[in-house]
Amino acid sequence: MNKLLIATTILTLTTGVVFAAGTHSGGHDTEKMAIGEPGQKGKVKRTINISMLEKDDGAMVFEPAAIKVKAGETLRLRFSNKGEADHEYVMDQEPAVMKHKAVMEKFPDMEHADANSIRLAPGKTGEIVWTFSNAGDYVFACLIPGHYESGMKGNIQVSQ
Repeated sequence: MNKLLIATTILTLTTGVVFAAGTHSGGHDTEKMAIGEPGQKGKVKRTINISMLEKDDGAMVFEPAAIKVKAGETLRLRFSNKGEADHEYVMDQEPAVMKHKAVMEKFPDMEHADANSIRLAPGKTGEIVWTFSNAGDYVFACLIPGHYESGMKGNIQVSQ
């Protein structure tokens, strides 16, 4: 019986450590963000294809690097990692993205479980369906250390 208790305790502690070090604790899945909220696929108005890649000069980019949307519009953001490194896409208000960037510098292998982000290995694709609820200027970025500094960032303009 003691072996079972010890094994259960180790599993519980290990799982807690993986969760704490491995996910972003912003709670975006349960709270509505200023930029909006996860959208319903049936309400998608349009799809924007976004490529993640490295350039020959060493720059890392999103193409396109700017998105314009109307408040209340639901988009499918379809991602394709055409590069040779993992890349991610995190969208939010700029202060929140910069705070998240600082955390990523301390925990570079952190995986995200937030609805406003996606991480893709080279050659992989994925999507985010999002309703942009509020007008304003927002940002998106790859927060893997060094990628933002190499140019992997962009803007989202949500108009009335």
